[in-house]
Amino acid sequence: NRTLAFGPDGMLYISVGSTCNACNESSPESATMLRVSPDGKSRIIFASGLRNTIGFDWQPVTGEMWGADNGIDYLGDEVQPEELNKIELGKQYGWPHVWGAGGLNPQSTPPGDISKEQWKASSTPMVLGYAAHAAPMQMVFYRGGYGAGSFPAEYVGDAFVTMRGSWNRQVASGYEIVRVHFEKGQAKSMQPFVTGFLTPGGKTHIARPMGLAIAVDGSLLMADDANGVIYRVSYRGQGAGASAASPAASAKPPSSKAQLASLDVRTETKQRIKLSSSAFAADAAIPPQYSEYTDGVSPPLAWAPIEGAKSYALIVEDPDAKPITPFVHWLAWNIPASLNKLPEGMQEQPRLTEPEGMLQGSGTRGSAGYYGPHPPVADPPHHYHFQLFALDTLLSLPPGANREQLLAVLEGHVLAKGELVGRYRQLVKPLK
Repeated sequence: NRTLAFGPDGMLYISVGSTCNACNESSPESATMLRVSPDGKSRIIFASGLRNTIGFDWQPVTGEMWGADNGIDYLGDEVQPEELNKIELGKQYGWPHVWGAGGLNPQSTPPGDISKEQWKASSTPMVLGYAAHAAPMQMVFYRGGYGAGSFPAEYVGDAFVTMRGSWNRQVASGYEIVRVHFEKGQAKSMQPFVTGFLTPGGKTHIARPMGLAIAVDGSLLMADDANGVIYRVSYRGQGAGASAASPAASAKPPSSKAQLASLDVRTETKQRIKLSSSAFAADAAIPPQYSEYTDGVSPPLAWAPIEGAKSYALIVEDPDAKPITPFVHWLAWNIPASLNKLPEGMQEQPRLTEPEGMLQGSGTRGSAGYYGPHPPVADPPHHYHFQLFALDTLLSLPPGANREQLLAVLEGHVLAKGELVGRYRQLVKPLK
């Protein structure tokens, strides 16, 4: 329950959570924000009455500190709302006896015969509230970036908050990233920004948003502590590239290739690989079990061997995907030259022992191994290009490498290539 950050004043701020849901703490430093000098010689309670402000940051225009506080449980589905507070020196924010804009906790008693009205009078109300029990975690202000994925200028000065998700509620709340809109340095509204981590009906979830960070290129990174992965949210469109400060000399936006993998075959060979699958014909529909809407297993592949090949590499891409084009579904290399097929259902891990030495990279989804077709429901059919390359060498490339890294080491080593294109369309929204 303790998070750390250095403020614009060079002091270390420590958010110390409460030891209980709603109680009179025995230590005055519980449920507070502490301010400590870097040399450890000074340590004060900067603000109190904060049950658990895990996420906090400083507004880039005003320099003021803001934090998202976790509300009290067991007061009902809609009580208490999660709080957004402007955290100022010496102020008390209500917990455990007063919540939100002035609500009173019926399950607590202030110490020393202080009445709840008196406690309320000395408390600072929240600035904005959000759905009860959504569980705010990290909070960061958007300061812009230096890449094409940066958000438009109107996002600079706004904040993002991860909502890890409720447990003390009949209808689930949270499981999302929330945008806090600021005007002239002051918070005005809160709206969902990234959603979709709850299944229909809100009975189960597929992610629990936790950490947030702004990358150098202006994209937003979110850690999911249910699956141990990091999501990247970037902007594609007119008005991208907003920044709030000059870039560091070494900061460079990540490169991307908008076209399908294109590598020249050696002019002295000009060979083509005959690539096929027993699961679908060329330019035909890919069966549902190979999509992420159902089993998500890789389809069987077979090819005619190429003389002189030392290994094979595989790239599977969807050029019809939006906004990321192409969407990379599978990267594999150092497929042994002795093989002329891959069975159905290859393991989704960076290095395989069957076949021995085969390595797999991270596609657009960000995970190693095959990720099946998953076009939006009712989209026109997407085309999935299975591209196989015969190489004159084994590649010196670490497992988990990305598309750009693989293409770079493939250059100049391609003896032959082949392609199999399948189509996939999802017309019915899945029940789960």
